[in-house]
Parts: sequence; structure tokens; C-alpha cells
Amino acid sequence: MDTDTPLAFLQRALTLKNLPRTGWAMRGLNDVESVAEHTLGTTLVALTLMEYTDAPLDREKVLTIALLHDLPECILSDIPTPATRYFPPQTKQQAEDAIMAHVLSGLPNAAQFHAGWSEFEHRTSPEGRLVCDADRLDMLIQATAYEETRGCRLDEFWEHQAEQPFFFPAAQALYEALARSRNARLRPTLSED
Repeated sequence: MDTDTPLAFLQRALTLKNLPRTGWAMRGLNDVESVAEHTLGTTLVALTLMEYTDAPLDREKVLTIALLHDLPECILSDIPTPATRYFPPQTKQQAEDAIMAHVLSGLPNAAQFHAGWSEFEHRTSPEGRLVCDADRLDMLIQATAYEETRGCRLDEFWEHQAEQPFFFPAAQALYEALARSRNARLRPTLSED
């Protein structure tokens, strides 16, 4: 067995454990989740969503996509969404695609992994769309956790969410329940604004 290729992949990919999610840090939060922690959350949300959907989904594919969905950040880092507005169109996406090809290079299932990741990025398969929903839900669940445990308001993460429906009814239902719970918790604060 060639050990160099899998070890290089793992050493590169596992740097995500030490890469903080910059969106939280930009809002003044300290000791924020890492990209790897977000990946775990997204994977757990995806696994849960599969239990509540009637769509025929390939479980292995969903879990693989969820585990790999932020892999390009091991080189590109976690670029916050507001910053990407200043990039030329498709620049970030092209860079991420090239990074995926590079990081996965030499792995036996590199083409399959890259294709699955692309389905997430372009929302071209039910599995990719489910992971997209899981990615958004994990972010909102984390925002809720930070608001509840740190006494902050993270309105920016909630703005316009209602205008962007989720692909799967189960994800939409979870989002709506989370939003109702948040609104009830913030109601006294909202009336003071």
C-alpha cells in the first residue's frame, strides 16, 4: 500500500479541526467552532433529515458529500460570505474546484468524491441538495446556540432566510420551528428595538 497519498490527504484535510469559522469571529465571538465541528454538525443534520424524507436518497453519498462539503477550506480557509461579494464572479468556485482536485488527487475514489462535492456546490442531485439544506440548518442551529449561551444577537445570520426556501420539507419544517423558538425567545427584546 502506498501510504504517502492517504497520509498527505488526511494531514491536509484534518487541518480543518484547527480552522475557526470566521463568520462567528467577525461578529466578535471568541472560541468559535472549527470548520471540522461544522462539518460534523452538517453530517448529523443530513443524517437526521434522511430519516424524515420520502425521497430515495443514497445514504453513503449523502454522508460522503456532507463530510467533504467544506474540504477546500483546508487550503482556501473559511472566507466569510460578505467578503465573497467582492470577488469576480465564479472566482471562489473555480478556486475551490481546483483545490478539490488537488487535495483528492491520487485517492482511489477521487473522481467520485469530487463529483459528489460538485453536486453539493451546484445543487444538481437530491443528495447534494439535502446536504445544502443540512449546511444551512447547522449554521442556524449554531447561531441559536451562540445567542442562547453568549447573550448575543446574530440577526445577520437569520436575515432573508425565510425568503430562501429549503429544498426538502423536513428541512423547511425544522427551520420554521427553530425560527419560531428564536422569535419567542427574543420577543421582549424585539419589542424594545
